[in-house]
Amino acid sequence: QVQLVESGGGLVQPGGSLRLSCAASGFTFSSYRMNWYRQAPGKERELVAGITIPGGYTNYADSVKGRFTISRDNAKNMVYLQMSSLKPDDTAVYYCNARRVLDYWGKGTLVTVSS
Repeated sequence: QVQLVESGGGLVQPGGSLRLSCAASGFTFSSYRMNWYRQAPGKERELVAGITIPGGYTNYADSVKGRFTISRDNAKNMVYLQMSSLKPDDTAVYYCNARRVLDYWGKGTLVTVSS
């Protein structure tokens, strides 16, 4: 059974940092590209960051470049999103996604950036 379980969300003040984690199981993690998406209230889901299978190439949405860092640990079947200099506009539910031929999704973790 495929599972992607996100954790690490919460309430943080503007300018603060959070680290999201995604624990993967039930599929060959090292063969999948891993992504973080987010969906803010009233908006469409958008790609935040992605990392390739070997982990050697990453890409980011323009809105988070220089502030967010995606990484993966293939030995632990984990993917991470380090978020810094958080802004209120970063408030959203953040979803972990595994992609090869099929897409797998987690249930999401809420990040709220507010003073």
